[in-house]
Amino acid sequence: MDALIYTVMSGAERIQRAQAVHANNLANLETAGFRANLEQASAAQVKGYGYDGRHLAQARSDVVSARAGGQRDTGRDLDLAIQGEGLFAVAQDGPDGPEAYTRSGNFTVDAQGQLRLGRHAVLGEGGPIVLPPHDKLEILADGTVAILTGNQAELQAVDRLKRVRPDFAEMTKNEAGLLVTRDGSAPASDPSVQVAGGKLEASNVSAVEEMVSTMNLARDFELQMRLFKAADGMADSGNRLMRE
Repeated sequence: MDALIYTVMSGAERIQRAQAVHANNLANLETAGFRANLEQASAAQVKGYGYDGRHLAQARSDVVSARAGGQRDTGRDLDLAIQGEGLFAVAQDGPDGPEAYTRSGNFTVDAQGQLRLGRHAVLGEGGPIVLPPHDKLEILADGTVAILTGNQAELQAVDRLKRVRPDFAEMTKNEAGLLVTRDGSAPASDPSVQVAGGKLEASNVSAVEEMVSTMNLARDFELQMRLFKAADGMADSGNRLMRE
């Protein structure tokens, strides 16, 4: 059998994987702070007899788009948006779990006073942030979480949000959709990362770009199927020659 079949099938598999990536991006078009995935593939030579003239598509790890999303005003004290580059730090699994990172800043406070992002504890420079009873909460531009209680005249700092500025090329996503480093390390806090209260960052997914990519992939898949038929025809011709 001609090794062209490896080229055809690996190409079709890559296209199906790419379609899944773009479909997931489109599904998160309205998810605050979502970062689009960019699928990657490379060519690998298929070894054979004599001249190695066939190649196959080899999937590589997805990368994450570092492009910033637009920001909208919400007026909510616990909605935060990173200004420029940077990420918030949260705990992956429970308060003592490993760190993960996100641009999403729609935080809440649970019944125990813990600052959370969904089911994940939001991390400060001293660990998970837990707020004592308070009358007013304010998060400053440098990430300081401050509260006002009783007859206090001034805000009292509780902790400071952990903000990091890692290299996006070294980031990937876990099963929960949070960003993690490829080597499992935890970047150091970067005090230069600024935040703005009362704002949320939107997804950085472009619906137009994703739809165009999906249509191009559909055409590429049709081409792979035509090549598959051509490879099948070449195999039949070779078999006939052998029989004759």
